Amino acid sequence: MTSPIPAILPAPPPVLRAALWMIGAIASFSAMAVAGREAAFDLDTFEIMLYRSIVGVIIVFGILTLTGRWGQVTRRHPGLQIMRNLAHFSGQNLWFYAVTVIPLAQVFALEFTSPLWVLVLSPLVLGERLTPMRTLAAVMGFIGILIVARPNPESLNPGVVTAALSAICFAFTIMLTKKLTRTESIACILFYLTTTQVVFGLIAAGYDGDIALPSATSLPFVAVIGCAGLLAHFCLTNALSIAPATVVIPIDFTRLPVIAVVGMVLYNEPLDLFVFAGALVIFAGNYLNIWHETRRPK
Repeated sequence: MTSPIPAILPAPPPVLRAALWMIGAIASFSAMAVAGREAAFDLDTFEIMLYRSIVGVIIVFGILTLTGRWGQVTRRHPGLQIMRNLAHFSGQNLWFYAVTVIPLAQVFALEFTSPLWVLVLSPLVLGERLTPMRTLAAVMGFIGILIVARPNPESLNPGVVTAALSAICFAFTIMLTKKLTRTESIACILFYLTTTQVVFGLIAAGYDGDIALPSATSLPFVAVIGCAGLLAHFCLTNALSIAPATVVIPIDFTRLPVIAVVGMVLYNEPLDLFVFAGALVIFAGNYLNIWHETRRPK
């Protein structure tokens, strides 16, 4: 007698699986932004990064031990590892500062320009060619920046500047990561990411001889930042391994309306139509370039 319930359920289609991973990434990025803003009441950005990196070290060391992957941690390219993680450390500090002083949706919209900065800077860092389509995508991105920021003496504040600078730092992180992945495993990259940023955090937070400890109020938020940061990139990487970037990137851009609603509900931030309009132009530039690159003959 056959069972009416199939023994093995069919696997969900790749697009659905990628979407599920991206839901995790969007939730993690949003949680990190909210936790960063809340922790900033007790800690400065250097201290937040220090404690976030300590949480990351504990998680990465535990995973490497449980999975037996310590052999993947090599001593090749130490200079490149330090450069990559210094760029990430700088970008993350600027990002955490920005989420405390300007609306969360504005921070996320400016963060989405990182891939466009990669297009502009990759000829210098990676030796890649700046094609007409990449140039058009970059120009569209910068038009989007102008719409989001609306630079004038009133609107051009430190928060907007630091958010834009964080996107440039993240672009360098992306390019240097691309270089490292040619020879190094993800386990090796994460090991150096967390350990070097603990050192950077100790130096930056302790230069004045005073490192504040997390209070009972801020400690849970620090833990959320450390866990959410790793989980967000883990989910995003898995989504990109399942579905093409032309599917994943549009899902990633739903972070903007999600964080806009979060900012409105938690912090009474107004929904700025200029931010959405600029983000749409930035998204169009990103997507146009991805769509063109995936259709180029190999």
